[in-house]
Amino acid sequence: MELSIQHWCTDNGARVFFVARHGLPIVDLRIAFNAGSARDSTMPGLARMTSNLLLEGTADRTASEISQALEQHGARAQIRCGRDTADINVRCLSNRVHLEPVMRTVGDCVGCAHFPSDSVDRIRQRMIAGLSQEAAAPMEKSEKGFTAAIFADHPYATSPGGEFDSLKAIDPQRLRSFHGRYFAATNATVTLVGDLSREQAERIAEQIVVRLPVGERAPALPPVRPLSARPVLRLPFEAEQTHVSIGGVSLSYGHADHPALHLGCHILGGGGLTSILARRMRRERGLSYSSACKLTAGAAGGRFQMKTHVRNEALSEALSVVRASLCELLEQGPDTDALELARENLLGSLPLQLASNQDLLEQAAIIGFYNLPEDYVHRFSQQVRTLGGEDVRAALRRHLDPDLMATVLVGPQPVISLVG
Repeated sequence: MELSIQHWCTDNGARVFFVARHGLPIVDLRIAFNAGSARDSTMPGLARMTSNLLLEGTADRTASEISQALEQHGARAQIRCGRDTADINVRCLSNRVHLEPVMRTVGDCVGCAHFPSDSVDRIRQRMIAGLSQEAAAPMEKSEKGFTAAIFADHPYATSPGGEFDSLKAIDPQRLRSFHGRYFAATNATVTLVGDLSREQAERIAEQIVVRLPVGERAPALPPVRPLSARPVLRLPFEAEQTHVSIGGVSLSYGHADHPALHLGCHILGGGGLTSILARRMRRERGLSYSSACKLTAGAAGGRFQMKTHVRNEALSEALSVVRASLCELLEQGPDTDALELARENLLGSLPLQLASNQDLLEQAAIIGFYNLPEDYVHRFSQQVRTLGGEDVRAALRRHLDPDLMATVLVGPQPVISLVG
């Protein structure tokens, strides 16, 4: 399960990570900039709007011409912007006749984005419409509220999608300024997976970043701080069910306890119907069809989240069950059957995460951007294979404190006001 990753730097300072895979005549590429929403400062949505406009025109080509240039070579380009990174993902045939024109086009867009006013207005309206849809979706309200509750004044608390007022205030000049600061070669990580030789990969990497200024790396984000209290955030929403999130901040990528914490969270709520939360909430009490535990990581820290949605009249009981399940796991640790089942489930799923070019791209890009060891996937699987119940319990107790976790409730005001 080891990845054979080659890495180097381009002439202008971009870091490159390459995995050769010759089974299909395809190349998958990601160029990730340390330019996610954590860099928005006082203007939420700036990073995402900037990245959304990268394929909307240069001084020489319109958005329509860029789209046609990609389509005529059968290429697909997708843009994402989260809290840590702004990514441009490209899939193309590996034949040089197709690959090099596509990479030239993408390189021009990334390095020479023009931010035309009509495109800015259109993307702005699309993002505002997205905020309106989120406001009408209880799950989205819960996720947004939970993130704000646990990250407080940390840059991770900024919603990547922005806010209504900030989106309306963003103009082309702000976008150009953000692009000029963060879309630089030394702030970029290029990942390539597919049907290429090392020589070809080097040529493509240079092609994709040649229009970028050398620039400077973004400064490291401050580490997230654990909660110092047990806040309860109540967000009124008329519905027959209440959405619940309970949790707090967690580990950054590369922490020594991450495999044990990941395994423990899988036992608690990540293993489908076999997890503790699923068994107690669904099979034993019929409180919810969907209860889970999620662990995510980032450059400055991650988050631990238990979530469910329950009938309004069952909210109080559900909160008790979820909290008691975590406390019991912290006090007693996992039983042998639960540990082995979770271990088998995790180890069985790991090969699937490396099955396709795009799966490999995801893993190699994480290793590259977060400066993880090249054998990170192998190390992770080996640690999961050897962890004992007490190892898991100790890691959970080191990093999870039920008395210092936020609770977010999205449901009818008369219901959520009675519990906490």
